[in-house]
Amino acid sequence: MTISLPNTLTRSDLKLKDVVEVYRGKVRDVYHLRDGRTILLASDRISAFDVVLPRGIPHKGQVLSQLSWHMLQATRQAAPNWAIASPDPCVVIGQRAETVKVEMVVRGYLSGHAWRQYREGHRVLCGSHMPDGLKESDAFPQPIITPSTKADVGHDEDISPDQIIERGLCTQAEWETMSRYALALFAEGTRIAKERGLILVDTKYEFGRALGSGTGGELMLIDEIHTPDSSRYFYAEGYAERQERGEAQKQLSKEFVRQWLIENHFMGKEGQVVPAMDDAFVKTVSDRYIELFERITGKAFVPADTTDIAARIQQALESYLG
Repeated sequence: MTISLPNTLTRSDLKLKDVVEVYRGKVRDVYHLRDGRTILLASDRISAFDVVLPRGIPHKGQVLSQLSWHMLQATRQAAPNWAIASPDPCVVIGQRAETVKVEMVVRGYLSGHAWRQYREGHRVLCGSHMPDGLKESDAFPQPIITPSTKADVGHDEDISPDQIIERGLCTQAEWETMSRYALALFAEGTRIAKERGLILVDTKYEFGRALGSGTGGELMLIDEIHTPDSSRYFYAEGYAERQERGEAQKQLSKEFVRQWLIENHFMGKEGQVVPAMDDAFVKTVSDRYIELFERITGKAFVPADTTDIAARIQQALESYLG
């Protein structure tokens, strides 16, 4: 059976007169404007093990931006954030910030990287203690923070709070503020997920120091929040039964892409070759992203026009920026 896939956007090249700096991440293209605002454009690129995979995923950029925008609005009471507007389904515009080079990873359950470390006998991860006697996907007594360095290129690395302070990545006061914000955001994300029949397993938050006159460099949440690229979710229904039987949890996240890569002998290590992603697998990934959007927001996903995604975004931004 032939599968017809929509167009994807794997690279943007916005032509806006007030752009003063452009940065391209693994998934997002960032355009800084002269007036102190930042355009965050989510492409359809997908990365795993810090490697950008060769094929774009239809509608992924739209899912990331719209879900992130939804959650940024829903969690403003937990922590200040950078978001101002979303003039296109793939774009969020917000206040520019100096990124704190630390990813605040909050874990409520023993899964993913934490489980792999635990299975090897480690009981301390990034300065946080993990109790004995747990099995994969068990809940921690309370959420833990396991930070990593925010690498511009290459792999992010585990790091402890003491090392963060020693390296000057942030001050002690900033660490305490980010920790407080991260745990508050995780609690709110957990509450929202529960209402939708999901369990927020783990996620990452990024913070920045606000730039511009009168801001005082206050810390605020930046980038995305509670998306399948930054978070792992379990289905709440049947969770306890699956744990009791020792079965793998049914989840909505990007972890299934990582597992597929591992099964095809790729973990981002030197000399390994990224396996080919056929149309059927690409469609499966797209469908999973859309499902998570609908589960979290409670809204039907309405695909934007993909005839010429770049032109659509360009026009929307020209209209918004005037």
